[in-house]
Amino acid sequence: MLCLLSLSVSLSLCPDIQVKELDKRASGQAFEVILGNTTPDAKGEFPLSPPKKKDVSLEEIQRKLDAAEERRKTHEAEVLKHLAEKREHEKEVLQKAMEENNNFSKMAEEKLNQKMEANKENRTALMAAMNEKFKEKDKKIEEVRKNKETKESGAEGEN
Repeated sequence: MLCLLSLSVSLSLCPDIQVKELDKRASGQAFEVILGNTTPDAKGEFPLSPPKKKDVSLEEIQRKLDAAEERRKTHEAEVLKHLAEKREHEKEVLQKAMEENNNFSKMAEEKLNQKMEANKENRTALMAAMNEKFKEKDKKIEEVRKNKETKESGAEGEN
């Protein structure tokens, strides 16, 4: 129960309320408002049991069930759509990873083939250089033999 208090309003309008003046100050006055106890009649104003619900018809129940079913189907369709999009994204990511892996494999194979070709060329050049060196040594050995033989044949002719 709301009652507006003012010095000019009589307290007879609200008999359950007591007003006590606490003290007077230069800035204003202070009051204590004491509300009275509730009376047993006040309890009768509020219903003790909830209000009775109106009877629901079979058509209304069926309509609500149909609406709930439609909401469920819509939600299920949204979830399935989301899952399909997620699967599609996973496929795209997997495809991209496979392409990158294949590209990496091709590049690695090309680099390996280039290195192997360079090693083969280096080895061939090294073998050719060694063969040339051995041929020069063989020529020198042959010259030394001829010189030795000519010295020996010349030494035999003098004896």
